[in-house]
Amino acid sequence: MSRFLGCVMVVVFGLAVLAGPAVAAGIEPRLDLSSVGGAPFPSDRWTVPDGAQLTGVRVALPKPDCAVRPSDCQDINVLNTLDGFNLQPRLSIPFTGAVDVSSVSSSDVFLVRLRGGDATGSRVVGINQIVWDPASDTLHAEADQFLDQDTTYVLVVTTGVRDASGDAVGRDQFRKVLNFGQTKDPSEKAYREQLLDALAMVKAATGTNPSRVASESVFTTQSATAVMKKIRQQLDATSPSPARFDLGPAGARTVFSFPAITSIVFNRQLKTTGPLSPTLVPSFALNLFSGSVGQVAFGSYQSPDYETASGQIPQVGTATGVPAVQRTNTIYFNLIIPSGTEPAGGWPVAIFGHGFTDNKNNSPFVVAGTLAHAGIATIAINVVGHGFGPGGTLTVNRTTGPSVTFSAGGRAVDQDGNGTFDSTEGVNALPPDQIIANRDGLNQTVVDLMQLVRTIRAGIDVNGDGIPDLSTSRIYYFGQSFGGIYGTELMGLDPLLHTGVMNVPGGPIIEIARLSPSFRPLVEQSLGSRTPSLLNGGFDGFTEDIPLRGQPPVTAPVPGSLPIQEVIDNTEWVSQSSNPVAWAPHVRLDPLARASAKNVIIQFARGDETVPNPTASALIRAGHLQDRATFFRNDLAFAADPAFPKNPHTFLTNLSLDPKLAAVTAVAVEADGPGPLFETPIAGPLPEDLGFIP
Repeated sequence: MSRFLGCVMVVVFGLAVLAGPAVAAGIEPRLDLSSVGGAPFPSDRWTVPDGAQLTGVRVALPKPDCAVRPSDCQDINVLNTLDGFNLQPRLSIPFTGAVDVSSVSSSDVFLVRLRGGDATGSRVVGINQIVWDPASDTLHAEADQFLDQDTTYVLVVTTGVRDASGDAVGRDQFRKVLNFGQTKDPSEKAYREQLLDALAMVKAATGTNPSRVASESVFTTQSATAVMKKIRQQLDATSPSPARFDLGPAGARTVFSFPAITSIVFNRQLKTTGPLSPTLVPSFALNLFSGSVGQVAFGSYQSPDYETASGQIPQVGTATGVPAVQRTNTIYFNLIIPSGTEPAGGWPVAIFGHGFTDNKNNSPFVVAGTLAHAGIATIAINVVGHGFGPGGTLTVNRTTGPSVTFSAGGRAVDQDGNGTFDSTEGVNALPPDQIIANRDGLNQTVVDLMQLVRTIRAGIDVNGDGIPDLSTSRIYYFGQSFGGIYGTELMGLDPLLHTGVMNVPGGPIIEIARLSPSFRPLVEQSLGSRTPSLLNGGFDGFTEDIPLRGQPPVTAPVPGSLPIQEVIDNTEWVSQSSNPVAWAPHVRLDPLARASAKNVIIQFARGDETVPNPTASALIRAGHLQDRATFFRNDLAFAADPAFPKNPHTFLTNLSLDPKLAAVTAVAVEADGPGPLFETPIAGPLPEDLGFIP
């Protein structure tokens, strides 16, 4: 009876308002659960139960008119395979009118971790990078911290947010929807119960009185590591076949004495037909420390390939799914061995991960001499899609004996059918699933590296005497740029690696691409190829209007920037299983099962134009790796000597710099505190601006 009388009073009050003089309606957060943009997002309202997933749910976003927005529909097809939402989501809160953006802070808009997941992050997470869209009266912001995977969060909006006239935003709509709203949709009913339960949990966790809550959204984050953990377990359940060194004609051995080598030529396959394109391998760099390199060997091993021909690893349930091997690949490697007497148990070996557009026949030779001088062998493979076409060859010219030519092991694929092999062609997924980008190419590269670790542990016999020449226990990793990116995933995933150096890494990759002058044209190409095109003018054809971390809110976004922001967020969301920021917590802070905390160093440089500082800071912050970060102050180096390049991205492999500087950074041995150019560890706060040298 009391509930009936309450409803009657609401109706009578509403009639009285309609009959009386006009009254200005207060501003409130919208809570229309029938549309994605009608309520705070992300939201478990847009999931369906799925027992095959660790989270128990799967994303189920509705699609727009696919005849008008086919690219958005293609993206949603991929998003709807995931078992939860982004780990650093773009939060969207629609209002019924304008709010005073200066009143928006982490005190009144925040996230509360409710249950599940790794539980390594803070219980309460604020917001950053605020954008107010006056056209739709919607507030957008990034979560201030990277969230735990497979975890339920509640987004809380309080009455501390003010409207344009300075009044507190209301909560009447929120109360009515929870207490009086009617719906026949069972998923909407279940979601309303989640919101009601969350009110009590928020009060218990933060002390926030439910009367101050103007709106909520409950959502579950995705499982980022689950499928790669399954693949690692599959690798551990099998024994790798031995590495081979018989790449030469008629199975001739491809192990060479370095002093007898006069040159190595990389005959690149740039086209599907026609002659190869020769270029010298920088083997001269192995003489950086004269006499340190004894042998250069070229070999191969077998690795399971989980990628389909379209460049993606098929999505499986994160709880019950079983990743399927599509084929077995022959992976080619270069191995540089120190001179001198081989130590008992074999040479310690460092796996080197090369950068984007690079290949195993370039930068590994630049750093291997330094490692050889320290008594460490270097081994390197090509990243998926790198090394140009599979028909390329290497020719080793010698002072004694004839030249030897053999396969260079290129991994590029002519995906667009134009008859050429680009330097990275094959690392990205093909349309219509192009939002996957290089996620699965990176994951497959990590699979190949894990298999390489297991091949080394099984014993690599270089000299053919039946005794392993590489240590089966002292196996390390170091990688530059792209190699630091997938290297962070490798170090977070593989319990068999304990020590690593990641040079100039960062993430997520879409953030690197949009902030970097080097890669921004690739984002322009992607946005321009969408239907409809999202190019809206500005630097490199588009303006996304996303403030950097800690910058003032954007309150008048450029027309067309909001759809770009959404695509960037969705791309980041899809990429999380290979995002180094998602793997950074598992390197040391929160090791995965069977793994222990790793010994790592993160090297990055001030004003990096290729992997900008905010993306390196994101990785370091997520992994709590500030005390393991070496910061090269290129701004100070350039001020003291303009011969230093403005872009310090290649300070590890730039032979024009002081060789002693290159040697120090390559082996990461400076540990005596901040110096004039290197802060070890970083002395100040993590840089959140670009810091490019004009």
